[in-house]
Amino acid sequence: MADQGLREEDTRPATGGERGAGSAAAAGAGGQRPARAGAGELVARPPLRTLVEELHERRARIKLGGGPEKIAEQHAKGKLTARERLALLFDEGTFTEIGIHGRPHFSQRAMEGKDAPADGVICGFGKIDGRLACCAAYDFTVMAGSMGMTGELKVQRLRKMALEKRIPMIWLLDSAGARIQEAAGSLFAGSGDLFREEVIMSGVVPQIAALMGPCAAGTAYIPGLADFVPMVSGRGSMALAGPHLVRAVTGEDVTQEELGGAKVHCRVSGVGDLEVASDEECIAAIKRYLSFFPQNCDEQPPRRETSDPVDRMDEELLDILPDSPRHPYDMYDVIRRIVDDGEIFDIKPRFARTIITCLARMGGRPVGIVANQPKHLGGILENDSADKAARFINLCDAFNIPLVFLQDVPGFMVGTKVEREGIIRHGAKMLYAVSRATVPKITVIIRKAYGAGYYVMCGKAYEPDLIVAWPSAEISVMGPEGAVNIIFRKQIEASDDPDATRAQLIEGIRRTIDPYIAAGNAMIDDIIDPRETRPTIIRALEMAEGKRVERPRKKHGVMPV
Repeated sequence: MADQGLREEDTRPATGGERGAGSAAAAGAGGQRPARAGAGELVARPPLRTLVEELHERRARIKLGGGPEKIAEQHAKGKLTARERLALLFDEGTFTEIGIHGRPHFSQRAMEGKDAPADGVICGFGKIDGRLACCAAYDFTVMAGSMGMTGELKVQRLRKMALEKRIPMIWLLDSAGARIQEAAGSLFAGSGDLFREEVIMSGVVPQIAALMGPCAAGTAYIPGLADFVPMVSGRGSMALAGPHLVRAVTGEDVTQEELGGAKVHCRVSGVGDLEVASDEECIAAIKRYLSFFPQNCDEQPPRRETSDPVDRMDEELLDILPDSPRHPYDMYDVIRRIVDDGEIFDIKPRFARTIITCLARMGGRPVGIVANQPKHLGGILENDSADKAARFINLCDAFNIPLVFLQDVPGFMVGTKVEREGIIRHGAKMLYAVSRATVPKITVIIRKAYGAGYYVMCGKAYEPDLIVAWPSAEISVMGPEGAVNIIFRKQIEASDDPDATRAQLIEGIRRTIDPYIAAGNAMIDDIIDPRETRPTIIRALEMAEGKRVERPRKKHGVMPV
């Protein structure tokens, strides 16, 4: 039965124009019936041109973030704003923002009446050097870049976009962490998607978390789970709790920089990958890092034309090694003489310095180089260097980047201190990573190749596609000095001239670790002139380009941690 209260004009069919206007008015009023100026007449909406002008005014206000004063404060700290960073990162005119009209979520009563343009995080996609990428940039001028509910819904949509479309995901972090006004309380029980989704994305698309300001509390796990973490010195920081909470819980009085600055994480903890001086340098590092990587795990790394001849042979390689095998040299001198144009991109250069992990190109192909560094503790492997190498090997293997191993390794550190710190567990990570890697692997033995150090640096048993040695190579379970001291200890003690006897025995053992013995028994593929190192590696990379390795079917292995 019809409602007796309806008038005749309320029940008559609407014309096409009225239907369009009515539905638009209803949408603008939250779904309620449009107001009427008089019997049967709808209130006219503003013309589209006026609505578009209002749209642009809204966008302009939102793009000011926290306003001119907050922007000035950001600049006074030597920091760019989130939008200035995005302008540097993306090719001009390619960035498409999503969620610009975001504001504190209607369900968060604690935020009623408070303004937070874009809800403190700018999200979108665009092109970096012509290739697509997604980026979330936290805006410190808006509530200290704190992470609100709407903002994280925006970032969640962005993560989904990156995963589904298989393009890199970048975070530009400058945030006080979770927005306490919204996060406090039992509704926290529904949070945590961010980190689970980051794990799912791991190894599928490159993930970069740049520390350009603070990154406090649980959000510090964003860089903890990312592939590449550059940090701006003096400004970028990360910690599970800020100084105030640390003081309240432990009584320790510490600054943000002392707690989790670039010096801590790029030199001591190893969470950071690269220490940079400014926002501009940080953005440049992100671009350069991405230039070595494919868009996703199903693609091959991008190759570049190079004017550096493939068959170039550097005469100075003959003078790099000192006369004594006990004397150090700088492995960077070797690396720069064999890669394209001498250019490398170092990963964790100031952490675990007994090993080098860097990206470079050889014959235009991106490669990951793992090299012992005799300049620091003789290049010995310890807990941090094993972790550093294992992570780098896993990274390169995930994104189809070939690995080049340059060996000069005296083995693993020994003693009660490292045993208590778990040297076996840490060394097992490196063993696991090099064993699991299925990308092309090329090994060059430059000098020492002792013990388990020879194994983890991709010795013969670890499926190198080519393994060669310089004439200076020494392959053995240990060095001749150590072997003599163990095997002939009693004989030396009983000798009338222990030093002469030891020297004679060392020379005898040294003859047994001659690389020609390994080559003569097909344990290595060749002994090469050091000047042939570059062309030898490049030819091997060409040979292994179509490599396919089948592993036994399994859910996943149990990686040492």
